[in-house]
Amino acid sequence: MKQIVEFQDLGINRNYQEIWDYQESLLAENIAVKQYNRAQEKEGSSDLKKTKNHLLFVEHPHVYTLGKSGHLENMLASSDKLNEINATFVKTNRGGDITYHGPQQLVGYPIMDLDNFKPDIHLYMRNLEEVIIKTIAEYGLKGERSQGETGVWLDVGRPFARKICAMGVKASRWVTMHGFALNVNTDLRYFEYIVPCGIQDKAVASLERELGHQVDMNEIKEFAKKHFAEVFDIEFKLIPSEI
Repeated sequence: MKQIVEFQDLGINRNYQEIWDYQESLLAENIAVKQYNRAQEKEGSSDLKKTKNHLLFVEHPHVYTLGKSGHLENMLASSDKLNEINATFVKTNRGGDITYHGPQQLVGYPIMDLDNFKPDIHLYMRNLEEVIIKTIAEYGLKGERSQGETGVWLDVGRPFARKICAMGVKASRWVTMHGFALNVNTDLRYFEYIVPCGIQDKAVASLERELGHQVDMNEIKEFAKKHFAEVFDIEFKLIPSEI
């Protein structure tokens, strides 16, 4: 039987901290279940509960987020400049360095108990990349992995290699949070105020820039969901978007 993933589309212009807090609450619920099960097993009880898997889609207002291993010097904009461009800055607990989230960017947050799949964070990251590679292939783009650089890239190994999807996650007791940010019709000028992901010699890309026209956000969400289901071999259960 396939694992069930509860899917929520949380909509547009959702505050980063609000959605981060929501992710933390879902992660905490799963950890509480795992702690309960461990206690039950120690007592020889078979009365065990099942953890839940989630996938959240969202669009944030302009925000720069810095991973726990990131370097503050990769944030190039002053607080005055952030105010001028109507952006905020948040230090977060995911892996990776600095990135940007904003309108017309598809952000996906899987809160998954990898014990329900395979407890291998490296495999999990490669699977997330595979979801995006398959998704942008729907538009004729060849997404690739770049050795030692998480995410999905275009024209790897060439002078104009560029990143179209950034990724950064956190895992606690094999429960994941945070995820991916795919540039769809994203305003790439906002990346000029950071060293994206701490990588100085490569550019960023969006579907709109690569294709020469805007992409329907609802369409690409459906493609991403389809390939997420394929890669992770799951079925979705739709959940109301209100939180």
